[in-house]
Amino acid sequence: MKLTSSTRKRPRNQRVSNSRQRKQQHLLDVKVRARKATQYRNRRVLVFISKIALTAAISAGIYFGARIGMRRFFFENPEYRLAMIDVQTDGTLQRDQVLKTADLREGENIFQVNLAHVHRVLQQLPQVDEVEVVRKLPGEIDIRILERKPIAWITSEKQISDPFQSDVAFLIDARGVLMKEKKLLPEYLGLPLITGCISESLEPGKIVQSIEAKAALELLRLSAASFMQTRFQIREIDASKGYCLVVTDKNHTRVTVGFDHLEKQIQRLEQFLVYADDSRREIETVNLLVQRNIPVTFMKSAAEVINDTIDPDETPRIMKAIPVAPPPAKASAKSSAPAAGKNQNGPQPFSLQKQTQKGKKE
Repeated sequence: MKLTSSTRKRPRNQRVSNSRQRKQQHLLDVKVRARKATQYRNRRVLVFISKIALTAAISAGIYFGARIGMRRFFFENPEYRLAMIDVQTDGTLQRDQVLKTADLREGENIFQVNLAHVHRVLQQLPQVDEVEVVRKLPGEIDIRILERKPIAWITSEKQISDPFQSDVAFLIDARGVLMKEKKLLPEYLGLPLITGCISESLEPGKIVQSIEAKAALELLRLSAASFMQTRFQIREIDASKGYCLVVTDKNHTRVTVGFDHLEKQIQRLEQFLVYADDSRREIETVNLLVQRNIPVTFMKSAAEVINDTIDPDETPRIMKAIPVAPPPAKASAKSSAPAAGKNQNGPQPFSLQKQTQKGKKE
């Protein structure tokens, strides 16, 4: 039995559709895939935007809720009203001055006080060295201030009588910071005085930069650390010369010191002081600028001063001539002999008296 063409079996891999049908089917398939991809992409964008909107809404709710809660429970809570401000200083700063500078007042909310701002403005005061600001709940703020310790007075004038009453005299600490305090303590009166700082513009809160001022501060530091602090107490340092310092102590001893090698100069001064104590003499002047054959002068002893007062050195005395009326001509011959006797036994000039006294002593 023969198979017809309609019933004849086709190969398995043979395509049923032709090329035109296949091309049309491919175009339809591409359109369907593109539409699905667009829908999928739109869905993803919508989900992403929804997530962002939900996150923003949650964040805004948390933020505003936290603000409302903070305001209600902290900033508007009467329990956190500032009831006490404790100010402790170790110097001359007054409580009112500290509160005015820091802009603090009792009754305001303790959380509205910016502690960093308070610390910064107080640290800018010239007489303040260290500041500590602590918030203590529910209503207390503690302020601890360590003030600078002045070690001397400083001025641009060459001579000044009373630094307490002068407007051009400033207090200075060991770091060279200038201060102008409203309340002066009695111990400031005994501080050394640095004069003649002409090259320095003195202003409160400024740090000195001139070589003269720095050398004077270093000299004060070295003398305070030396054993001669009780023997050589500095009262005045004159820096007006520009190339050296003229130091005067409590015994009016004047020491000329250079700017360099201050330690070696202090050591040489110590040797001179030891020698003066051993010989029981007081140094009047010493020039430490010279390294060898240092010129030194000593003060006169008390006995020498007393002897000079009792028996001073002879000085020529100029006597002023006094005009005398001439005697009558008739009586001149008669009175010549008595007059000569009077000249011999009468008062003698001052120089003849001194010679006579010396002859008697010999």
